[in-house]
Amino acid sequence: MSGRDLVRSVKMVGSVQGLRAVRSAWRRRRADAWGLPPRRAERARVPGVVTGAEALPGGGTVHFARSELRILVAAGGAVFWGWDGAAPEPSYALAGLSPGPDPRVVLEPDKDGGWQVVAERVTVAVSRHGAIEVRTPGGVLLRRELPPRWWEPVDAVQDARADAVGEGRWLQRSEVAADARFFGLGGRADGPRLRDGTYRLWNTDPGGEFEPGDDPLYLTMPVQFVVSDAGAHLAFYDNSWDGRVLLREGEEGGGSGHDRAGCSELRMTGGPLRCWVVVGTPARVLQGWTALTGRPVRPPSWALGPQHARWGFGSAEEVRRVVAGYRERGLPLSAVHLDIDHYDRHRVFTVDRAAFPDLPGLARELREEGVRLVSIVDPAVRASAGDPVYASGVAAGAFVRDARGREVRGEVWPGECAFPDFTDPGVREWWGDLYQERLDQGFSGVWHDMNEPVSFSAFGDATLPRSARHALEGRGGDHREAHNVYGLAMARAGYEGLRRLRPEERPFLFSRSGWAGMQRYGGTWSGDVSTGWPGLRASLSLVLGLGLCGVPYSGPDVGGFGGRPGGELYLRWFQLGAWLPLFRTHAAIDAGRREPWEFGPRVLEHARAALLERERLLPYFVTLSHLARLTGAPYVRPVWWGSPGDRALRDCEDAFLLGDALLVAPVLEPGVGRRAVRLPRGRWYDTATGEAYDGPGQVLVDSPGAESAESRIPVLVRGGAVIPVREPDGELVLEVWAPAVGRTGGGLLVRDGGDGWEQPPVERFTSCVREGRVVVEREGGGEVGVRVRVRGGGA
Repeated sequence: MSGRDLVRSVKMVGSVQGLRAVRSAWRRRRADAWGLPPRRAERARVPGVVTGAEALPGGGTVHFARSELRILVAAGGAVFWGWDGAAPEPSYALAGLSPGPDPRVVLEPDKDGGWQVVAERVTVAVSRHGAIEVRTPGGVLLRRELPPRWWEPVDAVQDARADAVGEGRWLQRSEVAADARFFGLGGRADGPRLRDGTYRLWNTDPGGEFEPGDDPLYLTMPVQFVVSDAGAHLAFYDNSWDGRVLLREGEEGGGSGHDRAGCSELRMTGGPLRCWVVVGTPARVLQGWTALTGRPVRPPSWALGPQHARWGFGSAEEVRRVVAGYRERGLPLSAVHLDIDHYDRHRVFTVDRAAFPDLPGLARELREEGVRLVSIVDPAVRASAGDPVYASGVAAGAFVRDARGREVRGEVWPGECAFPDFTDPGVREWWGDLYQERLDQGFSGVWHDMNEPVSFSAFGDATLPRSARHALEGRGGDHREAHNVYGLAMARAGYEGLRRLRPEERPFLFSRSGWAGMQRYGGTWSGDVSTGWPGLRASLSLVLGLGLCGVPYSGPDVGGFGGRPGGELYLRWFQLGAWLPLFRTHAAIDAGRREPWEFGPRVLEHARAALLERERLLPYFVTLSHLARLTGAPYVRPVWWGSPGDRALRDCEDAFLLGDALLVAPVLEPGVGRRAVRLPRGRWYDTATGEAYDGPGQVLVDSPGAESAESRIPVLVRGGAVIPVREPDGELVLEVWAPAVGRTGGGLLVRDGGDGWEQPPVERFTSCVREGRVVVEREGGGEVGVRVRVRGGGA
């Protein structure tokens, strides 16, 4: 029992639920003692010396004395390799999207007895001992995988309780350029640049509020996004087992020429050793990655507006009071989220009729005011014969069982619960049909919570026994393999159910937990981020890191999850949230309120300005959502997105690009009235003052605080940018910022096609200065068709 376990158990034992959590922990430990194969003597294995190779479509197979390696270059340029029979499918990340081979690829002998696969955009070289090098067509090394090492049972006889595949743990060391920076690995509070340290790959509820330094969190992915002078690449080790990644940045030797390469060391407890690598510019990498794992679904347009949530509204009247507070103060509001307190005794797919006597009526009433209702959905089902959801799940054979065939039980908010096996297609269909009840109650969307999955525990992992059995799409296996994809599979069940039940509308779903490919079904949010300045900084890190892993729609609990933020902290969080894809205030049941008017008149006025600017920019956010669907590009991007070779930008972690046009520099520390902003190359304008700056470089920009007349965070716009905005009367306008002399610019517009499946065309515009006047033209000719407003450059 660790120190954290001891503290957790002491806190829990004082309550009935705590005593049940102790019982649940012991039950989980007993299940694993019986259900997991015993540890046996192991021996290490390496590939050995190459013995030959055979060409296959897209690459070939290289044979070694003790292993074999399959290399495939896909039609889109992504590289796959798998050891000892590991193929691209089955894969929860790809989900049937595995591309075909590139027929132009050539397998040929390389120097020193190795082999190489030559493609148009990449060359993959394999040494005679099993090292793998990924190079640019010009021969520049991007990544080097050292020969892997496996640890396997000495005896060949498999234990009856062991899986047929996946018992061997393995180690893969990789090297990158000395100047490289690591990003990704899912949602990490430390970042977005991942510094030296160990990062665990096991989706985890931290059991309270988190801040930088807490790891792992709810949504982990074995996805590394690496940026160096040589270029960018993404490496994805397609393995959902528990693992750890040790990262060490490199060190350049200066004039000595003795550089120390950056290093990644991945240790997995089982499962296949297989990897995808996508190379190119950051935009091309994300486009290739989402071509593999699925394009991001587009949220309904209303989900790009401001949203308000609370654990503990308590009644329909309180919801009405809060919504009226927004309306009476002229504050835009798109949605209200109901947490578990609206359920009957916390049981999923129920309603507390005393507190919410007419939930469909409340939903209709709010809808008439332009406000949607969004419902929390937890996976755990109260294990009670009188619970209709549980009864139907038992009839459907829906719940996870242990190695002896008994239903796995855990302790969650409703009490003793059973857990659906979302890795079973039949169970996903059963679960998806249950969302009809949510639709009948008037909800327009759902947010999935507690789906790591969580089972309260006084010690050890607060999740299901590792020996719990799962269908895994008919392959069969246990929770060691299923744990990290549980939230992803639940999101699939919910998304497909909503599409089936209401086919005319795009589903709105976001999930606390997930895995690679999560963007196919929805977005995510920070989870229970701590209320403090470190939590504010972690909020930005999570959104940036998840975007580089292919999940573009996310955001934090604005204001933090617990406690009560001071006015300055709340305002700075609100000002950041207004520029993030998911803009939602949220708080715990025992926390202070998060309505803007609760922090005094000055904070209210500044919050109103942030809300109105978000509403003005809604056409821009809608356009970014379409571009994310088409290309995989996140709404929120690192400042190095267009200039990955700029080392100063690679180390900038306190600002971000919103699309290509805007640079947002939030205030992440108290008492800051003026802050440094690192600029990419080009002309940039302060949107508040119109002052022009030229990058690359660093400038000081005003960021007035809560006590000033006009509090704001620095937001700069690229010279020449054409941005769609909405006037207070609803008119669509193209706002163009003057390009520098001799330069051109441009922008995109995708009009709001409603909440259905219509795919409006992408309209492209260019800007330039002609005869001293800023001109905007539609690409390809024709009328612009939208009123144009010129700003900047003395306009």
